[in-house]
Amino acid sequence: MTHSTAFSAGERFRETQNRGLKIAVFCRTVAAAIALAWYLSSLILTDQTPRWWALTALFVFASIGVAHLSVIGTRYDRWWMKYLLYAIDVLAICAFFVIVPISRADDIPQIIAFRAYGIYYLFPLVVLAALSLSWRLVIWSGLMAVIGWWGAFLWAVSDMERTLSWADIPAGATRQDYETIFLSVDFIGRGNRLEETGLLFIAACILAVAVFRARRVFFAQVAAEKKESEERDQRQRITETFGRFVPQTVLEQLVQAGGKIAPKQGYGAVLVMDIANFTRFSADKKPEVVVESLDRILSDAAEQVEAHKGVVISYTGDGLLAAFNAPLPIDDAELAAIDTARGLQRIADNHAFEIRVGIAAGDLVSGSIGSRNRLAFTVYGATVNRAARLEAFCKTLDQSVLMDQATATAVKEQRDVRSAGTHILRGAPDAEPLFTM
Repeated sequence: MTHSTAFSAGERFRETQNRGLKIAVFCRTVAAAIALAWYLSSLILTDQTPRWWALTALFVFASIGVAHLSVIGTRYDRWWMKYLLYAIDVLAICAFFVIVPISRADDIPQIIAFRAYGIYYLFPLVVLAALSLSWRLVIWSGLMAVIGWWGAFLWAVSDMERTLSWADIPAGATRQDYETIFLSVDFIGRGNRLEETGLLFIAACILAVAVFRARRVFFAQVAAEKKESEERDQRQRITETFGRFVPQTVLEQLVQAGGKIAPKQGYGAVLVMDIANFTRFSADKKPEVVVESLDRILSDAAEQVEAHKGVVISYTGDGLLAAFNAPLPIDDAELAAIDTARGLQRIADNHAFEIRVGIAAGDLVSGSIGSRNRLAFTVYGATVNRAARLEAFCKTLDQSVLMDQATATAVKEQRDVRSAGTHILRGAPDAEPLFTM
């Protein structure tokens, strides 16, 4: 786990710990407030004389919880505060069994409180400690419970004149022997205290292991989320990086197809654009100036193609090859190509360049080509070749845009086109009618 990952996980875990600790402290504070209210109501209903020390103790007990609750997660919070609070809570409950008389009669020993109520009053505190997700606090609470319970027990029996325990039951004891010893007010049951505290501490240890496991799961989950986030960011960076070299629509298809798009035959329009006299323009300029100028016009040209739902298949030095309806399906591919050409003319004027554009429509094939280690997405076929020849023939006819008959026929109802005569293109066997805007 990297340092940044650990820091992020640590911060999140501390926030989770603080929330759990707040819940635990809130619960014990509410319990203290309920005990205080119960005691005050019992004084009113029974006309008893209030024990001011008891009222003060309950008030202080509740106030400590409120004070700690207010500083959890703040700059005043300290690691030892929760340990001190749980020690106070546990020892206060243990002291309750010694200080609060079980009876107003002087001859009833306080050990009866241990037999009548029991150590289970301490279990909720140990369980509440688990909400903090601190296994150390759980162990601490269990240890304090054992020490406090035994301390209170020894204090309670220290002033007893006579004590009875399980060892005082004779071998082969009768019912009367059990009743005499076990039901005696002097029966202290050391073995019971040993069992109680032993089971409580074992339960605390088991709960601490569960909390420790929960912490491990938490950090493992945070690490997994971090790794997933890093992989997602990496995929996004790869997509953004290669998206600058591969059209976004093509990139998405490549990802879905596992890196290679099978050849697909369809109908579409192809546009080939080239900057006229670019060699003369770059002859007397520094390379960085040439590249910067070329980058600006081709960037605007690509945006124009994308605005008409076309796809820039490749850049051809000082020009580009764009396809419409391949691979991104659109209606009226020829019309989109013509409107793109008009936009490209305006862009060229803005950049003080002249361009030549060839547009052809017909069957074409799109897909991945190349070796196993290096692939490229392209469109190919007679339509692509014809568009390239039309672009080259623009120079012969001194035209900025030439289109084939299929394109002109498809757009003549929506756009003005005119004949540029019948000509034989380079590499073509027969003459064919050409059109311009």
